[in-house]
Amino acid sequence: MPTDAYARASQAQASAHRRRRRRLARQAATRQPPVPDAPPAAGSPSQQRGYQAEHQARDYLEARGLRILAQNLRCKAGEIDLIARHGDVLVFIEVRQRCDGRFGGAAASVNRAKQRRLIRTAQHFLARLCRQHFQATRAPCRFDVISLDDGGLRWIQDAFRL
Repeated sequence: MPTDAYARASQAQASAHRRRRRRLARQAATRQPPVPDAPPAAGSPSQQRGYQAEHQARDYLEARGLRILAQNLRCKAGEIDLIARHGDVLVFIEVRQRCDGRFGGAAASVNRAKQRRLIRTAQHFLARLCRQHFQATRAPCRFDVISLDDGGLRWIQDAFRL
């Protein structure tokens, strides 16, 4: 007799799991994360400049066919400035701006420590992003850097790897 109870419980759990997966898939297909268009009201002058650089980078990438999925995702490990979809690839984008090139410029500021933080942060959000935008399949990923130096914008695709 206990075997029947266990079998029924197992079937009920499997059925609930299937319903939840279908509901999450429907939600992911219809929901688009908000992408802010206006700079935040508060913040230091350097934060305001950083937001303007991210906005400029977002416009640049959208003009080249990337679909922005999220902006400024934060967790305990760090922050990712932009997350986009480029075909079937999930792209994590770091935006760096420097007014002075004395210390190597904006692209050089993405050093090994910053790369490790970006990778940890991307790993934190990877499962959720794949569920929302890739029908729960594991998507290939890459890390890009947008550097803004002396008024010029440079897009470095696949800037670093794991």
